[in-house]
Amino acid sequence: MSGPRPLRRAGISPRGEGSILPLWGRWRAKPDGGGWLARTPVFGALALSACSLTPAYTRPPAPIPAAYAAPSAPAPAARTLGYATAFGDPRLVALIDRALAHNRDLAASVARVAEARAQFRVARASQYPAFGATAATTAARTSGVARGGNSSGVDYRYESVNVGVAAFELDFWGRVRALSAAALARYLATEEARRAFQLTLIEQTAAAYIATRNLTERIDLAQRAIASRNEAVRIAKLRLDAGVTSALDYTQTEVLLRQAQTEATILENSRAQAENLLLTLTGGPAEGALPPPLPIFAKGAVGDVAPGLPSSLLANRPDIAAAEQTLIAANANIGVARAAFFPQISLTAAAGFASGSLSGLFTSSGFTYNAGPTATLPLFDFGRTRANLALARAQHDEAVATYQRTIQTAFQEVANGLAGRRWLAEQLEAQQLALAAQRERARLANLRYRNGVAGYLEVLDAERDLFAAEQAVVDVRGQQLTNAALLYTVLGGGAVR
Repeated sequence: MSGPRPLRRAGISPRGEGSILPLWGRWRAKPDGGGWLARTPVFGALALSACSLTPAYTRPPAPIPAAYAAPSAPAPAARTLGYATAFGDPRLVALIDRALAHNRDLAASVARVAEARAQFRVARASQYPAFGATAATTAARTSGVARGGNSSGVDYRYESVNVGVAAFELDFWGRVRALSAAALARYLATEEARRAFQLTLIEQTAAAYIATRNLTERIDLAQRAIASRNEAVRIAKLRLDAGVTSALDYTQTEVLLRQAQTEATILENSRAQAENLLLTLTGGPAEGALPPPLPIFAKGAVGDVAPGLPSSLLANRPDIAAAEQTLIAANANIGVARAAFFPQISLTAAAGFASGSLSGLFTSSGFTYNAGPTATLPLFDFGRTRANLALARAQHDEAVATYQRTIQTAFQEVANGLAGRRWLAEQLEAQQLALAAQRERARLANLRYRNGVAGYLEVLDAERDLFAAEQAVVDVRGQQLTNAALLYTVLGGGAVR
């Protein structure tokens, strides 16, 4: 096989990126003036170790618009705010503290970071020779047959002490450095993934807490409606017994009561589920009393944040940083796959003392050494090396697509949060106006019924719609708070207080 062929098979130009031929040519071109270089393996190894077959990393373009569509009022950047500042409710802050300290999924994420860090240290250590020491003693007897048929044997003893390097790879083509770079990028990716999980955990804890408080408000509304309708049923029963009203009116009053009771049980079930989720997120029951909560709809429960430009997501979002580190690792793996087309040269060396007796071990005559390189080159592997390079390139292309998709997802989440901040505010305003209208309608319907102008069916419809409007206002307020907490986290809000 000719020299340039493996280079072309690897997709590397003989004189392009990563080529060693120009260097090799210069090394051999001057047999007189430059011959000392060829006769100095250590210097040659150091010179060749500067070669790298890893492609230069270039960050892919971000496939997102330059600005968000929704306008935004001046506010602090989410990245500059810790969650204790962004969330004004002291009970919520205490629950987030517990979640970050005791959540089991987060603990697993931290363990994965430690695992990746250890793997990086293993890969980095491969760039340096590992020295070892051995000491051995051997006693043996050989047998033989002497003249005359008598058996004879020789007893001997061998002592040795050595210090050496076992199979240290001379990184001519940058394979070991590429492996180390890939391991470092994977470690950094897991670290960023841990930060991303922290933000997700903060958002989930805030959403579960807001849901419990929101459902409590709605349950209180339902209980007040039940108390009011119980009184209405009592009065309707008295009117029925006195013959002032009909059995139909009494039954319709009872329907209103049962509807409120049914809604209350549904809300109680939802609150229990939200509380169970919050318990899981925070790692178990709270130790000691929690701080008193802020009123759920008080101003400052969740602070407002500015989105900045979409390009800032690349620096603020840890999931984007994790995807980029995964891409960098995939890029380094291409260098590893390219290096497989070239000889892998390992150096083995040892020096020590050996003697037939312990007393003569550490003497000048007992000094021994051995050293020598070993080169291995794949000649015919049924296309395995080429397939590994194709695999590395395909994984790189996948990592590019994943990185760009992560950016698009981040932009979508922020854009949705900004749209929610705008339209939920308008929805709440409209819902509050509708609630005021429903209250007036219910008042007039009751007045018409008491004056005998309308039947109780009109009151029934008005009371039912009023109850639904009250629930809707509380629900939209809860959506506003949840959206504000989500917007803080998707903008990369600080996870550390």
